[in-house]
Amino acid sequence: MTPQLQRFENRVVIVTGAGHGIGRAVAERFAAEGARVAVNDLSEARATEVAAAIGGHSMAVPCDVSGKAAVDAMFDRVLARFGRLDVLVNNAGNIHAARHFLEADEAWWDQLLDVNLKGSFLCAHRAAHIMVRQGGGVIISMSSGGATRAHRGNVAYDASKGGIEAMTRAMALDLAPYGVRVNAVVPGLIRTYDLDEEGAVERGKVVPLGRLGTPEDLAGPTVFLATEDARYITGACLVVDGGVLVQQRSPQVETFPLSRYPAI
Repeated sequence: MTPQLQRFENRVVIVTGAGHGIGRAVAERFAAEGARVAVNDLSEARATEVAAAIGGHSMAVPCDVSGKAAVDAMFDRVLARFGRLDVLVNNAGNIHAARHFLEADEAWWDQLLDVNLKGSFLCAHRAAHIMVRQGGGVIISMSSGGATRAHRGNVAYDASKGGIEAMTRAMALDLAPYGVRVNAVVPGLIRTYDLDEEGAVERGKVVPLGRLGTPEDLAGPTVFLATEDARYITGACLVVDGGVLVQQRSPQVETFPLSRYPAI
């Protein structure tokens, strides 16, 4: 679907981790609605490819968000090109580092927390200073169901996402008087490109809506949080997961199984 609205015309947006998946879908949606998009990714090739695909007023700003110097250089480039910043989407993160707690070590912990939590802090901190001076802006971070529940083998990942939600609430209070809104999005089970159709169908059975999510399912809700329609929303965590977190049991072990649902 190509949005007909141009809600972000002349607005500037940075999306981190936008070289693929959710980040790319979010960047594309902002661009489709008129935004000037800075595409960040750890990979220069991916960032450049996405920026080229978006076209128009876009730029690639590859960097590792876990380092302050790199983050500052990225923001400097965006300001030099566009002169302002209206929206930051903290999407960059490491999601492929599952390890049992008994097999954990300090390097594993530091790597995940540095990218997922420290990176979100560094980007939000720089963005906040810009937005406060402008008189407003929006910061959105990607969380996870692991922030409030738990994934097996993901102690560091879940800790980083719990930190993001706590940071979101605290930043919202600190920045509200300056006209800067801060929210988070909580994705559910999102289909990755390395999962075949059979695997996607099987995993989708645990989702009340009956399927895995797509990156595009996250793009609309994320962009919404940056619109004027969301002007009275701050400090919130918007869950976009097809109903996964509201259920007590998965369908496979539910005491009232889907087979007992009425056929209408």
